[in-house]
Formats: sequence, structure tokens, C-alpha cells
Amino acid sequence: MADTMQFDLVSPERRLASLPVTAVMIPGAEGDMTAMANHAPTITTLRPGVLRVESPQGTSEYLVTGGFAEIGADGLSVLAEKAIPMDQLTRAQLDELIEEARTTYKTVQDTDQPHGLVEDAAKLLADMEALGTHMSL
Repeated sequence: MADTMQFDLVSPERRLASLPVTAVMIPGAEGDMTAMANHAPTITTLRPGVLRVESPQGTSEYLVTGGFAEIGADGLSVLAEKAIPMDQLTRAQLDELIEEARTTYKTVQDTDQPHGLVEDAAKLLADMEALGTHMSL
């Protein structure tokens, strides 16, 4: 189909998706963006959020905790630090991700880390807590 592009989503644990899509909404570190066929070549980092995939078969969503997206005219590859299909996500899993972010933030705060690393950990924690607040699990 001319209006689709190849989409691949992988995490260290597994490949979560590989299919033709019409659009993918990406939680980019610099802001949300939508990738569609014939998109200009772009590489972006991901912030924690929901990756929404629209395909001829329907819509699917994945919680991602970070990673990278490489967008081209014919395809989009997402390499996620962690990714969980939203229809499989439990409140316990989300609480575990929030606790991991909280532990990371406390660890970098309590050690002599560069200021940027502390800010990154604080941002990760804030993003994960915001996800927990806005999701109805």
C-alpha cells in the first residue's frame, strides 16, 4: 500500500511488532511527533510514554520507557529500553517501573553524579509518575 510504511518495535527482551502502518505517534524526548509514509529521515530519543500505532488492521498502543526511533520515508524502527503492549500492562508492572525510576533518582542524588544525570533521572521519574496518574489501571 502506498500510504503505509514498515514499522518495527523491539526491546532487549523481544520483538513486539513488525507490520505495515499508516501512522505512529512517538513520545519523543523533544516532544511528541507522528511518523507517516514519506517522512523526512529523523532519529530521535524517546521519553517514557505511550507509542500509538495505526495500521490497516487497527490501532495498538505500547508503553515505552525510553529508547530511540529511526524514521525514514519507507519505515520506522523503534529500539525501546522497555516496551509493554498496553492491553497487557498491569498496575503492578507500572508501579514497578515507577519504583525503578524512583530508585534510580535517589541513587544518583545520593552519589556524586554530574548535574545533568540527576536532572535526567528526575525527568524520568516525573514522566513515569505522570503516566501512572493519567492511566486508568
